[in-house]
Amino acid sequence: MCVWSRMLQGPYGGLERDRPLIRLPFTSFAVATVLLPLTGLIACLAISLLYHFEDATYTHCKVSNYLPSISAAISHVPERYIWRGCIGLHSAPRYLVAVAYFSFYRFRFAQRLPELLLSGLALLCSLAENTGLLLLTYVSSTETYSLHKNGFMVFVVSSLLHMLITCWLWQVIRRYSMNPEEVTSYRWKVRLFLFNVGCCLAAAYFFRRHNKYCEAGVYTLFAVFEYLVVFSNMSFHMTAFWDFGSKDVMVATTPEGKRY
Repeated sequence: MCVWSRMLQGPYGGLERDRPLIRLPFTSFAVATVLLPLTGLIACLAISLLYHFEDATYTHCKVSNYLPSISAAISHVPERYIWRGCIGLHSAPRYLVAVAYFSFYRFRFAQRLPELLLSGLALLCSLAENTGLLLLTYVSSTETYSLHKNGFMVFVVSSLLHMLITCWLWQVIRRYSMNPEEVTSYRWKVRLFLFNVGCCLAAAYFFRRHNKYCEAGVYTLFAVFEYLVVFSNMSFHMTAFWDFGSKDVMVATTPEGKRY
């Protein structure tokens, strides 16, 4: 059995020769992929605030804090298992989308070596981002802090690099495209990337200030901007809605003559 997408047609496969078992519009596929971590995160935050408020909002210097960090919100039970389940389910589609984008770029930039090289780097960053997310998800901060921290750093750095490279590639695409969906996708990518960078800087500032001065409420501000970093990251990936809106994701069986 093979998994194909109509976005990978041409040299990557002949779907007309395969028997489709499941055909899903890419728009539905993209929405479902983003909704998994989104609903999981909201559920974890809500449960932490309702049932584990004291533990989830505890700080090392014992100052007032009103919101849990994401690491704290996913470190208790059942939040830990809700988050792990949602991220585990959404990780395979994320890897598939990363490969689909790379195939898309190879087609669009077949005659442009710099953009082809950037496409490969974007693929590596996307794979590293998803892998870092899996690492920080399945190793909580209360279990092995150093691994959780390294997973978080890999996630943030690779995410920012991936968004930057993607914006550059789509800026090149926009020069030669009059497709309104591609123009809309590019504009939202740039806006969300800049917003994400601003939130990352704000979160880093408040985290450093909390650790240095231990002021009441500062860690709450860090948590707010941490949420915004994650939400804007999800929104950035949601722009695939425009990029592949006319495509389908298909699960198909391999014809008898091609099996071996």
